Amino acid sequence: MMTRKNTRHRAFDPDPDAPARCCDMAGCDENAGYRAPKSRDALNEYFWFCLPHVREYNARWDYYKGMSPGQIEAHIRDDVSWNRPSWRLGQRAARLGPDDFIDPMDLMDGARRPGPRAGTPARPDMPEALRQPLDMLGLDWPLSMDELKMRYKDLARRHHPDANGGDRQSEELLKSINVAYTTLRTHLASAREADLERTA
Repeated sequence: MMTRKNTRHRAFDPDPDAPARCCDMAGCDENAGYRAPKSRDALNEYFWFCLPHVREYNARWDYYKGMSPGQIEAHIRDDVSWNRPSWRLGQRAARLGPDDFIDPMDLMDGARRPGPRAGTPARPDMPEALRQPLDMLGLDWPLSMDELKMRYKDLARRHHPDANGGDRQSEELLKSINVAYTTLRTHLASAREADLERTA
């Protein structure tokens, strides 16, 4: 019976990219196969140790050494959002100006840089709660589900951070677009169900 050789890299195996050098611990001449960051501010710069000494170094490692309790708490809070700024929902969108949007269908008649329209005309049959979501997506009322989906796909594709080099403004705008889309989709779906119940 043939046995299959296990080639899986074990956690305590030496780093295959380790340089051919001795352990950085003073007085140790063992091969250095394990790396450890030099400091909190130099996480991509490493000491190279042998296995016993990297274990000793890691046991004494304190990422937050030298920081006050308040600094530690602030650091942890920043880590929750990947050290990126955040705003309360709706606050960032409220500050966006007409030049912050894209309107690929030129619905603004070229009056400014394309983007969702402000001040959707009021209609007697338009729920007041839908005015802002319609403005955000640059849509009119009445609205079909197909129109909503088509507009959303276009805006989501254009404002996705991956399509804009990770731009933070695009990311925040996409969040507002998602909220507006969800609001309109939920309303249209509920209205359709109500119509089906009335005709049943």
